[in-house]
Amino acid sequence: MGTCASIQGSSKKGGNFTSWESCVNIVHLDGSLQQLKKPLKAWHVLSQNPNCFICSSESINVGSTMKAVDPSEELQLDHIYFIVPRIRSRVPLSMQDLGQLAFKANAALAHSSSNNNNFKPCNNKVPLSRRKKPQRTHPILIT
Repeated sequence: MGTCASIQGSSKKGGNFTSWESCVNIVHLDGSLQQLKKPLKAWHVLSQNPNCFICSSESINVGSTMKAVDPSEELQLDHIYFIVPRIRSRVPLSMQDLGQLAFKANAALAHSSSNNNNFKPCNNKVPLSRRKKPQRTHPILIT
């Protein structure tokens, strides 16, 4: 996905709010976002997600297979990670797949930032059922 956006701001009390950039961000299969204040080893997350692997948004490229984060690797602050079914580990990523991952990450991050017009503290996981339904967009074909 390669490109990152930065969001900065302050709370009503004048202090800085917590942004996605100060957390380890993990997008789960159901689209929920888990944010962690401290880095942790990937195997901690994998132990709760059998038959899956973790990939970093930094290593996703169209036409290539998604590179799994090594279970002993530490998940880093300021990064977005995806939990992906292991069956997808040998399938090259299509543009549509990339779009779906980007949409899922955008929706999860937008939802986390829209609660109370403030970012939630890290260590939260927002279930898909509690999120507002996103508006669907459809391409327009002009002939």
